[in-house]
Amino acid sequence: MDTNAVGSSKGGASKEKIAAVAHFRESDLFNSEERAALALAEAMTATPAVITDEVFAEARRHFNEKQLVELAATVAMENERARFNRAFGVESQHFYERLS
Repeated sequence: MDTNAVGSSKGGASKEKIAAVAHFRESDLFNSEERAALALAEAMTATPAVITDEVFAEARRHFNEKQLVELAATVAMENERARFNRAFGVESQHFYERLS
């Protein structure tokens, strides 16, 4: 979350929106396209990963094939990186401070 939050912030996401990612379904800060991407990312991140037909269909409604491939590849890479960091005890460098 540390470096991703920094990147999101530099990309224009507000601190409030970054803080609301964990509750994206209930937050009015996300549009339907963002919710579809986050739902796919959440499903891919679960162990085991279970991407329902409904989740994938909603993502397909918002993204073309190329975009879906890029989104899924990015989620997979972030999951790999997070697990690698966990295995080697890589901790947050505190580049980003959460809202209190």
